[in-house]
Amino acid sequence: MAIRKLRPTTPATRFYSISTFEEVTKTVPEKSLVQPNKKSGGRNNLGRITSRHRGGGHKRMYRVVDFKRERHGVEAKVAAIEYDPNRSARLALLQYVDGEKRYIIAPDGLKVGQKVTSGSGGEVQVGNALPLAEIPVGTFVHNVEMKPGKGGQLGRSAGNSLQLMAKEGDFATLKMPSGEVRKLPVICYATVGVVGNVDHENISLGKAGRSRWLGIRPQSRGMAMNPVDHPMGGGEGRSKSGGGYQHPESPWGKYAKGLKTRKRKNQSNRYIVKRRK
Repeated sequence: MAIRKLRPTTPATRFYSISTFEEVTKTVPEKSLVQPNKKSGGRNNLGRITSRHRGGGHKRMYRVVDFKRERHGVEAKVAAIEYDPNRSARLALLQYVDGEKRYIIAPDGLKVGQKVTSGSGGEVQVGNALPLAEIPVGTFVHNVEMKPGKGGQLGRSAGNSLQLMAKEGDFATLKMPSGEVRKLPVICYATVGVVGNVDHENISLGKAGRSRWLGIRPQSRGMAMNPVDHPMGGGEGRSKSGGGYQHPESPWGKYAKGLKTRKRKNQSNRYIVKRRK
């Protein structure tokens, strides 16, 4: 999980860094667990761009990941650690005793040949999935459910984890990667450990072309546009536009910094103990 810097033989490789992939043990995905992954190019069902600066990029197959960990009480062995082009984390290929294979997000420290389980009454060790009620306070967990049985939604990207802060009645208090502290039902499942590939955040793309490989298209600053194209466009020289200072906003006039977008009637607001800001 180290970072490899390239020798600067070209201007691009001077700033280029890549993962060493030393933890990856298998290079070809499990055929029964892949599906076609059609690109949208940021367009909706009417063909209109609703998410800008997307398109192109390398072809990918989608790996079907088991976020629910619903095979309770059945022991599985880690058969391989694999690369996944669709996420920053690595995947662990599990082989259950009855022969079934499934992918899970690979936590840091999970090794090939290790045994993992899910379900109530399991051991609190890396890779095991248990209800929050059975996990000791202070433990770092990932792939945490927000609704019982829905599957893990929180803490799924490389190097991320949530810390179990307290348990009281029907709710457990967890600290999010963002710093937000919130309550979740104690019957929700979580996987013990921190998501692997911790050095992912230190990778430098190094050149614009590498962003294109990832399907990220170029982006123009609003200040560089004309007034007809953007609220922040126009002005002589490096102007903050409109004669005076203007708050950063989107092409459609939505403020880009500090605008509250959360719905007032959002029922999950009451479960937030401390905001991230």
